[in-house]
Amino acid sequence: MNRLTTSRGEFDLTRFPEDPRDPFRAWDAADEYLLRHLDGIDGEPVDLSGTVVVLGDRWGALVTALARHRPVQIGDSFLGQRATVANLARNGTDPEAVPLRTTRDDPPGRIDVLLIRVPKSLALLEDQLHRLAPSLHAGTVVVGTGMVTEIHTSTLRLFERVLGPTRTSPAVRKARLIFCSPDAGLPRTASPWPLTYALPPDAGAVAGLRVTSHAGVFCADRLDIGTRFFLRHLPAPRPGEHVVDLGCGNGVIGLAAARSGQDVEVTFVDESYQALASAEATFRANAEAGASARFVAADGMSDVPAKTVDLVLNNPPFHSHRGTTDATAWRMFNGSRAALRRGGELWVVGNRHLGYHAKLRRLFGNCEVAASDPKFVVLRAVKR
Repeated sequence: MNRLTTSRGEFDLTRFPEDPRDPFRAWDAADEYLLRHLDGIDGEPVDLSGTVVVLGDRWGALVTALARHRPVQIGDSFLGQRATVANLARNGTDPEAVPLRTTRDDPPGRIDVLLIRVPKSLALLEDQLHRLAPSLHAGTVVVGTGMVTEIHTSTLRLFERVLGPTRTSPAVRKARLIFCSPDAGLPRTASPWPLTYALPPDAGAVAGLRVTSHAGVFCADRLDIGTRFFLRHLPAPRPGEHVVDLGCGNGVIGLAAARSGQDVEVTFVDESYQALASAEATFRANAEAGASARFVAADGMSDVPAKTVDLVLNNPPFHSHRGTTDATAWRMFNGSRAALRRGGELWVVGNRHLGYHAKLRRLFGNCEVAASDPKFVVLRAVKR
């Protein structure tokens, strides 16, 4: 746990799930810069008496510091929302008093102050600006924040194209602010998201089917090479099995499992609400009659009951925002083992250099290579 010190007070903050070994903080210099600006350190304080919306607050640092103004948080991350709830409670605010919405929910009808933590995905920012623009008015204060490595010319052009005239602040501690003045005269256009594309002929059971990808989903406009390799080597589920597509993204792996087996029940799990919306759209458009599926926002397998799963299919991420870590994969593997029935299997695809085989052998007591090429490896572990 780390303490964020501001003119509004001191706040004990953590990321989620909480781990004393986590080397990353729940905020950074960009969050601090924005809070100082709101307090008037470089001019007049910003009036926060109206409807305040915070978009993309990664771990709830901004919402927690501004809690007395009852800001509306909008985010794509289940983990980010869980962190926000915990951080609010830890610092004396009833989480029920602060509205938490996802990027799939309707925004407030009127927004007086819009604070934006610039996301890694420019596509997600584009989609959200389009969704929020109708709620802005000429007097809306719009301030974005991010590290200098996260704010590019394309970022500023996007603000100008969708909302109105935009400028930036000087850099402070490698962070920068974005100031945008909403222009009611700009033509309102619909978001270009979601995208759809047809899967290639070598995509196994889903070859030729059309995929839906909402903004922010990994490799949204094409099939990534790791998933392509995995699709060619997926096991065929037995009739009636419960399969989990863990970290489902746009859902092509779970869809392939559903189309490869009879009466298969598939649970799609991801911490991104954009990903789950993509997976559901992809599944509904392509699933065969009678196919059963659930779509769960969760921290890995935390919401899947123990000993209820026959097969877990997993392409784990190895990045957490700007950090490279195997912590997410390790939680996924542990959760999979707990959820699997005896004899159930975890199948994992990953870059060869990540060394997942060692972790799986340590956890399951076994691991075999089901397929490999110079870049990727598909691993199979069985719960004994």
